[in-house]
Parts: sequence; structure tokens; C-alpha cells
Amino acid sequence: MKPNTIDRNQVNHFSKDSADWWNEDGPFKPLHRLNPARLGFIRDSLVGHFGLDDSKIRALEGLKILDIGCGGGLVSEPLSRLGATVTGLDADETAIKTAKNHAKAGGLTVDYICGAAEDLASGKKLFDVVLALEIIEHTASPEDFVALCSQLVKKNGLVIFSTLNRNWKSYALGIIAAEHLLHWVPHGTHEWKRFVKPSELAEMAENSDLNAIDVKGLIFNPVKNEFSIHPHDVDVNYFLVAEKL
Repeated sequence: MKPNTIDRNQVNHFSKDSADWWNEDGPFKPLHRLNPARLGFIRDSLVGHFGLDDSKIRALEGLKILDIGCGGGLVSEPLSRLGATVTGLDADETAIKTAKNHAKAGGLTVDYICGAAEDLASGKKLFDVVLALEIIEHTASPEDFVALCSQLVKKNGLVIFSTLNRNWKSYALGIIAAEHLLHWVPHGTHEWKRFVKPSELAEMAENSDLNAIDVKGLIFNPVKNEFSIHPHDVDVNYFLVAEKL
């Protein structure tokens, strides 16, 4: 039986704002703000793992990347500009329409698909890299979702997850501060019980023929008003990079 990782309530929650994905002061403002740090981490991880030429503008040329939960294309588009062949996947039809229109206006070629990871996995299509950014905490089954990511990546390829840790600090900053005090994201965007600890995610990866090779934190500096990668602080936001065995 094919797994169903789509939580339709979660999709509907985001869909009401999906036409506004590229509004830097809109409901997805935090993602715009953290995107430079996020993209830098992804680029560096891929260049290092695949032995690519870091000096090239199109340093990711030759890589086939799947961006699961791509939304309006905030990550898919820059990766395409860096030379990668990108497929963006999202269950939100409005988000995919927004992404297609924005890419077309920018003269970019990104293969955007409205659907679920299980739909692609059943087609036996494989990618060098699978990105699962800010998505696992919104799925119906995190374990099944990680297994699908593993099915979609080539041997020795990479899966990069980003999500929120589950502890008192992530509750205070990720929900109380972000949703209720700073109003960075709409109320109800996150449910604390859905957050995933790095140890839990690493175990899910291991159970799905993936080996966690790197974990880094993503922190916000209120003085500089910017996000940056941190080598150890994974208390709130973090990345986990896993290699397919």
C-alpha cells in the first residue's frame, strides 16, 4: 500500500496565503529573511559533497535536484540559477501556480509539479539531491516521508532536511515569539508536538538507508537582523544532511 504523507489540513492552512509567496513583507517573510543563509548552506554542502567547482557562477550544473514542499519556489529558483536541473514539488495547487508564474516571468526553467512525494517515488525517478526544507513537521507521517526521500535519491546522493527541534526553547521562540509576539508567521503555522528532534530525524534516516553526515543550526541575530549557520546551536532551527547508502 502506497503511503500517504500529505496532511490536507496543513496544505489548506498554507494555501490561503500561497498567492503571496514572493511578497517579502507578507506571510512568508521569515523564509525570505532566512533564505540567504539557507541557500549558502545548501550550495556549500553540494559543492563539497559532489566535488564541484566553487568558483563557477553555475556551480551546481549537472545536478538533478528535487525540492519537496517547494512552495512558491524560494529555493528552487536560486538553485536553477546556479545551474542545477530543478524539480519543485508541492501539494498546494495555488503555490505551484505562483511558482510557475514567477519562474516564467524571470525566464527560468523549473519543472514544477503539484503532487506528493509518493507520486514521484512510484515512478522510479531518482535525483542527485532531495531537499525537504521546513516540510517534515507538516507531513502526516514523518517516518514514511523520510523513507520516500530516501527512495527518490540516488546512491551516494544527498537528502537535506531543515526543521524545528522540539524543546522548551523552540516552543518559546518558534511559536510564542514568532507567531504571537513578533507576528512573523500566521497563528497556527506550527504545532510544537510536530517538531522533530535531531536524534529522532537521524534515526528515521538510518532506518531508511540514509546516513546522517552533518547537522548544523540556523540562528537569528536580532542585532544584525539576519540568520546565519551555527556549527553547534541546533536548539531551534537546524539542518540535517544525509547520504544515501
